[in-house]
Amino acid sequence: MYIVYIIHIETSFKIHTGQTHDLADRLYRHNSGFSLSTKSGMPWILIYQVEHSTRSEAMILENKIKKRGAKRYLEDLGFF
Repeated sequence: MYIVYIIHIETSFKIHTGQTHDLADRLYRHNSGFSLSTKSGMPWILIYQVEHSTRSEAMILENKIKKRGAKRYLEDLGFF
């Protein structure tokens, strides 16, 4: 299984979208400063996740979210 996820920082409203096969490890890496894209702020909090059976499906959704914008994507789903 591959997971597309959206994380954010409550204090600065930064949002990050990604995909992984091990969500727990990926969140640990984001919150430990190992990821260049998210080391500028912590702690990152998981706000959305969806599972796909293949990496290619997960990458398609990840790109769709990034093109749309994660906040607008979540608004379309009724999160905000």
